[in-house]
Amino acid sequence: MYAKWTFPFPCRSLGRVIILSSLQQAADRCKKTALCCILSPIFESAAECMGNICWSESRPPAVKEIPLTGTTSSYAGTSSKFTGFSQDRSSVEQSFNDSVQSDSVSSSHRLNDNVESLKVFSYNDLKAATRSFRSQSVIGEGGFGVVFKGYVDENTLVPSRPGKGMPVAIKKLKLEGMQGHKEWLAEIHYLGALHHQNLVKLIGFCAEDRNRLLVYEYMIRGSLENHLFQNGRQGPAMPWETRMKIALDAAEGLAFLHGAQKPVIYRDLKASNILLDSQYNAKLSDFGLAKYGPLGDDTHVSTRIMGTYGYAAPEYLATGHLSLKSDIYSFGVVLLELITGLRAADKKRPPGQEKLVDWVKPFLKDKKKVMQIVDARVQTYVSIKEAYKLAQLVNGCLDEFPKSRPTAKHILETLANLHEPVEAV
Repeated sequence: MYAKWTFPFPCRSLGRVIILSSLQQAADRCKKTALCCILSPIFESAAECMGNICWSESRPPAVKEIPLTGTTSSYAGTSSKFTGFSQDRSSVEQSFNDSVQSDSVSSSHRLNDNVESLKVFSYNDLKAATRSFRSQSVIGEGGFGVVFKGYVDENTLVPSRPGKGMPVAIKKLKLEGMQGHKEWLAEIHYLGALHHQNLVKLIGFCAEDRNRLLVYEYMIRGSLENHLFQNGRQGPAMPWETRMKIALDAAEGLAFLHGAQKPVIYRDLKASNILLDSQYNAKLSDFGLAKYGPLGDDTHVSTRIMGTYGYAAPEYLATGHLSLKSDIYSFGVVLLELITGLRAADKKRPPGQEKLVDWVKPFLKDKKKVMQIVDARVQTYVSIKEAYKLAQLVNGCLDEFPKSRPTAKHILETLANLHEPVEAV
């Protein structure tokens, strides 16, 4: 008897389900032809093939194709013709619940009431809010899709004319994108449940036919990445005080996630995911890769390796073992970027300097050399004492042994007690 692994995507393989003799064979075929998907502990997400169905059993038969009959399949009310699930909260909840069954997530981790506080938008509403998703409204683009600036009424959330209502950020899923529907569901699940001043607020979503969109509060100053690196080290620098404020805000958000009743591993902490409001208050965004932390006596969760080069913890890259301390490593990299004004990875730098951590780490332990890594444009505002304390904190975050890294709470307390204003010379 076949054990069926379901995923909340419609089948896009001409109405066929492929049964293959091994997971590896299925993985290879999936990547080549997009005719099947695997959902198993060793192949967690189906982003590459956008959500067809994979079957497995203890003694699988030879390759076999089975035509799908009927109008619906087993993935939360969607049809095999990809007409999409209906636009309501219960369908989104069921879709997430089905997806986590294949993701080694505890049965207690369910969408439940998370979507109740969110606005359900129609596609036409969001089309009107962005003036038909015109190119002039684009404010960002990533693996998930394109982000547009739109306007809605602050009270009713109905579409408004540009400049007449409340600005919002509307993320529209690319159907062939790298992240996909599962990450869209994850954003709704986590941001629908988690509310904090240092997490970007999710206002609502759209799940109409093939359309998958998310609506967030608008962060007027964009990402930390844009401000910290926009002019290189030759242009105007982000003030030191602002950098430390952003570090403290990011630490607040991370400490909240790690200290939740069900601790959450962010998994995608980087400069481009830290967004800034008009007062440079920082908020963590993009929770498509987030996961619940290990349960009970477990020290990690095993997952498919995803993330951004330069930020991911080495043990995660080597084994796929993910823990709260993986986030701590990423935070250390971001803090190092704030101190140096340099990107975590840059192929344009000389050999040996491409990866910031490998290049700078020897300076972190030497009090006499630590000022050499501080962004020269702000050095006059930083004392040697403060720079060295920061270097020690970064070095702890980047420790090769995850257990030796500090907790998010410790980082927060250290940063809160660290800064000593220095008069510019």
